[in-house]
Amino acid sequence: MAASQEGGYEQGGYERLGETKLRLIDVIAQSVGFIGPVFSSAFLIPLIVGIISATGKGAGVAAPLSVLLASIGVFALGWIVAKYAKRIHAAGSLYDYVTNGLGNTIGAAAGWLYYGGTIVLTCGLGVLIGGYVHDTLQIEFNREPLPIWAWNVVWAVALFLVLYLGVKISTRLQLTLALISAAVVLAFFIYVIVKVGGDNDVARAFDPSQAPNEWSGVLFGVLYGVLIFVGFETAANLAEETANPKREIPRAVLLSVFLVSIFYLIAAYAQVAGFGFDLKTFASAAAAPLFALASPTSAGGYGSTTLVRVMELVVLMDILAVGIGAATASTRGVFAMARDRRLPAPLASVSRRFGTPVGAILFLIFIQALFILGTELWKSLFALPETPHYLAIFAWSATFGGFALVVVYFLMSVGALSGLRSVSNFVGVVIAAILGIAISGGAIYGSFADVTQPTLLAPIYALAWFAIGFILTLVARGRAPASQVLPDLRAREAPSSM
Repeated sequence: MAASQEGGYEQGGYERLGETKLRLIDVIAQSVGFIGPVFSSAFLIPLIVGIISATGKGAGVAAPLSVLLASIGVFALGWIVAKYAKRIHAAGSLYDYVTNGLGNTIGAAAGWLYYGGTIVLTCGLGVLIGGYVHDTLQIEFNREPLPIWAWNVVWAVALFLVLYLGVKISTRLQLTLALISAAVVLAFFIYVIVKVGGDNDVARAFDPSQAPNEWSGVLFGVLYGVLIFVGFETAANLAEETANPKREIPRAVLLSVFLVSIFYLIAAYAQVAGFGFDLKTFASAAAAPLFALASPTSAGGYGSTTLVRVMELVVLMDILAVGIGAATASTRGVFAMARDRRLPAPLASVSRRFGTPVGAILFLIFIQALFILGTELWKSLFALPETPHYLAIFAWSATFGGFALVVVYFLMSVGALSGLRSVSNFVGVVIAAILGIAISGGAIYGSFADVTQPTLLAPIYALAWFAIGFILTLVARGRAPASQVLPDLRAREAPSSM
């Protein structure tokens, strides 16, 4: 194989990424970085509680029970990903998995939806970052050194450099940002639980009768709970750049789900306990419960003004990790689909010096620039009442992206019944597939049930995007996926059970 230490070479006419030898810690960083446990615990736990959900339904103080049930369903999805990851070692990740189970046409359309979703999510985060930095500096220090759009441009340039200079830079940066932020927030949540003391009531937090409408409320909480795990599978996008993908990718996916589940259980319990198991008190701080808990005791919190600022900083660090993780996954997926000629071939170009997918990176940064311009110049675009425009754009992007990924989880689960039929322990595959179909199908249902405009637009647009991808797939047939042609991207033998 020519130029084995450089990127940009071809094998059998298929472009290849550079042979960076990522380790287990790198690929765990990719999955955990994309999940963004600190960001999700800071802003999305209220969705599970039901305080800020579009339907107003949720688990109430039984939110930890919903998180537990969601984590079981997501672990089933992770188990399917792990089984596929032992067989397929291509950068296409879920695109290749759906293709393996449901055929090239559905697989390509799923890739169109999946990576369209990750790109929209990435660019929505790119708009959120500038607004978050700008408004935080203004509120905390009464300073505005740069306008929002300028902060967004700074981020876009930094993101390009991180992506272009090597995948190990992105994974190690994600690791640093996610590890520091998670450690600080986890320590604070444990502190809150200790301070609650004798008023702790773990049994209440896991009692379905404590939820509004009991099990109905718990299940709505589960539907939203799936969304806080979105991105758990993205370690698989780095399979081509990992030293031992057959071993490390499955471990990374399952370990990421396990570790983040523990974090979320503690986070959910600390928040409902910290607000005294009182939904009215929780609702008063629903926009940012983490910051409310970190506020001075005089304001009803458990911390101080300095601690609030620390929390604002670590949340920003986690947002940056999510942005890098989403961008890394997006560029590998665009590269894989372009290599298979499901997207224009120039998007599969690779840097000879760094082995990174430069065509896909430039495409992503171009879309990011469009998001920045659209947010700045088109103020009515997805605008929400009494909401900063950058936040409205992010909310729409996150809803679109999260829904797109959940649909592909559903397709992967359905396809697993065919694509993984030859593995040992097929009974386990069936059980995992049923759980995966239930959890992802429920999340799809929750995206439409009792949801009103404009939130409802995001999943509708995502389905329209999927339909467009399906039609284009029929027109542009592409070529056989690299995972089916290149021998090192696929383990032909049936792997042993884990």
